[in-house]
Amino acid sequence: MAERELETGIHTDLRDRMTYSGYLALDQLLDSQHPLSDPPHHDEMLFIIQHQTSELWLKLMVHELRAAIGWLQDDNFEPCFKVLARVKHVQAQLFSQWSVLATLTPSEYNQFRGVLGSSSGFQSWQYRLVEFLLGNKDRRMIEMHRHDPVATSALEEAVAQPSVYDEFLRAMARAGFDLPAEVTDRDFSQPYSPQDSVVDAFRQVYQNTGKHWREYDMAEKLVDIDEQFGLWRFRHMKTVERIIGYKMGTGGSSGVPFLRKLIEHVFFPELWQVRTSL
Repeated sequence: MAERELETGIHTDLRDRMTYSGYLALDQLLDSQHPLSDPPHHDEMLFIIQHQTSELWLKLMVHELRAAIGWLQDDNFEPCFKVLARVKHVQAQLFSQWSVLATLTPSEYNQFRGVLGSSSGFQSWQYRLVEFLLGNKDRRMIEMHRHDPVATSALEEAVAQPSVYDEFLRAMARAGFDLPAEVTDRDFSQPYSPQDSVVDAFRQVYQNTGKHWREYDMAEKLVDIDEQFGLWRFRHMKTVERIIGYKMGTGGSSGVPFLRKLIEHVFFPELWQVRTSL
């Protein structure tokens, strides 16, 4: 096969230039995988990279959800549509990653599981931050992060502030929908409780999509995200079941039974309830 010629414009002398590796800090990124098994078990690298890449995707989700909240506060819906669509695609990546981890067999995982100690994905503060930004507030979840000032600060801020859903409902109230103060001016650090008035407002949106197109579009984007979360949780549960069966989780949970309880949770309850009433 003939040798491919390089185009004459391609930079080959990269001294004193911004490079791909330098821009992405690849020296630091690729030196962040340190198996603890001794001797290193081949499959521990998969386990580490799976979870590190998940944390990078979660970081992007936090970035996008914070932006969406800011735009909703300004009644600027259009850029929200773009970033929430992006969040849905990030969720799809997180879902697909489980198929890679599912190649880890029980016998392979058992050979290095002991080095995890009490560490668990349940302790991911970025995952908890995503849940807070979407509205699943639970102050008790902050306690396990008290040893980490950065995580604690981010979670304390997010738990006290309106979520994406809260800001959407507040924007709807400003647009003229009849939503009471118990929805728009509540204590946002408390878990959200479904309200009939919100179901009524969404019924108006879905019965007259032409008049309320921006609210309709926003509602469907949030349903996409909620649905993707349910699918992700189910895939997580099945992957854990496949690899460890019904053993207790490393973080102290009951494992599969604990994960199964989470599958039914929804972030935006009235957006599901309104479907029955239409």
